Amino acid sequence: MKILLFGSNGQIGSHLQNSLVGLGEIKACTREDCDLEDFKQVQKIIQEYSPTVIINAAAYTNVDKAESEQNKALLINADVVELIANSAKDLNALFISYSSDYIFDGKKTTPYLERDKANPLSIYGKTKFQGEEKIRHSGCKYLIFRTSWIYSPHGSNFVNTMIKLAREKDKLSIVADQIGAPTSAEFIAQVTAQCLKSGVNEKNIGTYHLVSGGFVSWYEFAKYIFAYLQNRGMNFRLDLNNITPITAKEYNLPATRPQNSVLDTQLIQKTFAIKIPTWQEQVKGMLNTIKINN
Repeated sequence: MKILLFGSNGQIGSHLQNSLVGLGEIKACTREDCDLEDFKQVQKIIQEYSPTVIINAAAYTNVDKAESEQNKALLINADVVELIANSAKDLNALFISYSSDYIFDGKKTTPYLERDKANPLSIYGKTKFQGEEKIRHSGCKYLIFRTSWIYSPHGSNFVNTMIKLAREKDKLSIVADQIGAPTSAEFIAQVTAQCLKSGVNEKNIGTYHLVSGGFVSWYEFAKYIFAYLQNRGMNFRLDLNNITPITAKEYNLPATRPQNSVLDTQLIQKTFAIKIPTWQEQVKGMLNTIKINN
């Protein structure tokens, strides 16, 4: 197996470099190694390496900035994805890509199934769904993993942001009317490798939801993070009694998020024998790695 990995220094990509070890030869490309906005460079790397598996862990992920950078978000999340998918088709290679819970409008009252109709509310969500569609229409062998609320020990994510703010501020207001499943980038990488080990064929290619078990609001998630780290001995400037729940409308961000981001994972569990840990189990694993420097 020859694996070409784009976005190897991102949240998922960093963990993939560890999870993929032993599966074959790996060529890992960072943003510095390959500019995804340079289509000729992307095509050249694919052609010269001639992989049997291409994994794209790179994406335009700034949900709010995408509202004013529509062309760039479309280029990274859809146009270059189409190029990679077509190249995978030409090489008869498997293409693995990651999508988002933000392709849905959040109006459903139960967890979303893979077959539910997409109706993204933001430019980011629209470009991620366009990327999905371009993969499906390319005719290549593919696995699309829809994920949600991704975090890891490094990078820009909700967990790291909350810890930083709790050390700097006396009080916080956090959105309480949006629910989803916080999901570890490490877990996503591990499942990706497990699916490859299980064997991907014409019968199991397709789109899968890959998130942790259960769900929580941003507000309750933040409180869980603070309480857990406080129990570990971390001191905050923030008084945990001064965390105010607010609505997304009150927070007033440029991009609209779905109120219900919960994804059903039964399909991937059955198809690849994947065990899904709860979001609490997953986040504890990360929080236990944080050094308590007061």
